[in-house]
Amino acid sequence: MIIELGHFALILAAVTALVQAIVPLIGAQMRWPGWMAVAEPAAGVQFVFTLFSFAALTYAFVTSDFSLNLVTANSHTLKPMLYKISGVWGNHEGSMLLWVLILTLFGACLAWFGGNLPPGIRARALAVQGSVAVAFFAFILFTSNPFERMEVVPFDGRDLNPLLQDVGLALHPPFLYLGYVGLSMAFSFAIAALIEGRVDAAWGRWVRPWTLAAWVFLTIGIALGSWWAYYELGWGGFWFWDPVENASFMPWLLAAALLHSAIVVEKREALKSWTILLAIMAFSFSLIGTFIVRSGVITSVHAFANDPERGVFILAILALFTGGGLTLFAARASAMEAKGVFGVVSRESALVLNNILLAVSCFVVFIGTIWPLVSEMFFDRKLSVGPPFFNMAFTPFMVLLGAILPIGAMLPWKRAKLDRVVKPLIPALVLALAIGGLAWAMQSGRSLLGPIGLFLGAWLVFGAGVDLMSRTGRGAVTERLARLGRLPRADWGKAVAHAGFGITMLGVAGLMAWEQEDIRVAQLNEPYVVGKYEITLEQVREVEGPNYLSTMADIRVRQDGREIALLHPEKRVYPVAGMPTTEAAIDYRPMRDVYLAIGDAQAGGAYTVRTYIKPLTNWIWLGSALMALGGCLSLTDRRYRVAAGARKAPKAGVPAE
Repeated sequence: MIIELGHFALILAAVTALVQAIVPLIGAQMRWPGWMAVAEPAAGVQFVFTLFSFAALTYAFVTSDFSLNLVTANSHTLKPMLYKISGVWGNHEGSMLLWVLILTLFGACLAWFGGNLPPGIRARALAVQGSVAVAFFAFILFTSNPFERMEVVPFDGRDLNPLLQDVGLALHPPFLYLGYVGLSMAFSFAIAALIEGRVDAAWGRWVRPWTLAAWVFLTIGIALGSWWAYYELGWGGFWFWDPVENASFMPWLLAAALLHSAIVVEKREALKSWTILLAIMAFSFSLIGTFIVRSGVITSVHAFANDPERGVFILAILALFTGGGLTLFAARASAMEAKGVFGVVSRESALVLNNILLAVSCFVVFIGTIWPLVSEMFFDRKLSVGPPFFNMAFTPFMVLLGAILPIGAMLPWKRAKLDRVVKPLIPALVLALAIGGLAWAMQSGRSLLGPIGLFLGAWLVFGAGVDLMSRTGRGAVTERLARLGRLPRADWGKAVAHAGFGITMLGVAGLMAWEQEDIRVAQLNEPYVVGKYEITLEQVREVEGPNYLSTMADIRVRQDGREIALLHPEKRVYPVAGMPTTEAAIDYRPMRDVYLAIGDAQAGGAYTVRTYIKPLTNWIWLGSALMALGGCLSLTDRRYRVAAGARKAPKAGVPAE
């Protein structure tokens, strides 16, 4: 009965979304307050219905209701409770239900907390949000129904993909979807502004918190996915430039560009057209990511589905919203006349360059991702585009971005004198050069990748510190340090996020430049040396887990004769799914990881063992955490609350000149 109620609630949510998409839009056009007011309760009701539907599906997984096809295909009675719950979104249909749940949540938040917005903008934004929801409710109900019953109920289920039975991947999709779907709010505000003919400083303030929240969630989601791939898959890498990885990374790049361009709209009422275009394209790339994951047109180990019917449906949604948004953008270009004038050397120019680098780097990733498909469709050639292309084509843009960021962050608005900005940054530059030079001197003839990466990372970190201190004014050092606590949280957020970007760059450079790898057949109790470490395979034993069988090794790691770790890499077999997994064992340290993975048994009782020494790896995720923390600090700044500054906005319905 609960399952049927959940299905019915999903249908009611779709009907409510249809009302929300039509009635407030007509009301805003005709200036009918009653019709516009329908948007708020409709958004709330839509979210409640969707939440009930999602709760019903979760109940089916928790209680192992194998009369439901989705539960049978993705669960098992022996599975731990955490993975029963995460199994709800560990499949195509359930993940799409989570997608629309988050979509309705953002719409409801706008209805609940957007009281300071002009009624016309709020009604139109909620109507656009409702139209996106209608499209995805239709997609779920007609092609991906999660409540489909089994004709014959089996005794037990077929279990969740063992690779997904992990804490990191249990949390990864919800955060990623919060980022993906959060960009729909920027899209809705952009379309609402185009319809109303109003893009001004107030609009920049309204769109920034939503974009910032989406960017923070995307940052966390991507970092969790990268960390999971690092420790779970056993290959020792953190990023493979897989199409589905790229599908999350491209919206992240555009969201970062949108955040910075919205600042120019808010502060100087410039870059209006470009910012609106970025808002449309950021959400469009989220839809492109959904298409890549669920259409089967591009092969990926992360893909959810391989169904042409679903792919065509998502492609139609993509064409409708991207094509419609771009058409409206072209028609309303005259309403977005820029007012701010700025010099070549100014913060506006630095943000323009920032946007160009982020947008072009996104385009490079997009070309590399879809080129195998283009090649097969138009040239009848099967190609693969791997890490060498992306590393070579993408890295220069990030290097240039890292080089200019500390200077651009300190430039004043409108016009600036470069020498005044660079002078306080000289100590940071000297320190960064010293760190890069030290790395070059110690590495004995290797490539420049490590020293350059360390220089840029240190330059970003020290530059962020100088930027923060520059905002405390003049006076004694103790007085300036005391003033740091009184700085706006947005200033702290910017500095922490920029420093986090630098720390991530340090980690990536250190890992790629100085990683050591050793793959061998290891005999029991016969030590071998990798770098500074002595590795000994002492024992291999069979262990039974809650829903798997494990071959677990005991491997002792010593440095200079002193034991530093006893690690237990595993090879697991999940009998129900019939699938093996590799569970790496890692000794985490601030400056390096010792990473071990056990392979297959060999003749004479030996085993294949992969050993990696990975310098600075944990700095990658530390930097990602700091970037997300910086975004959260900015979100708590009172100036950037939802609808901040709306009271100063023109009356609803009055077009911007």
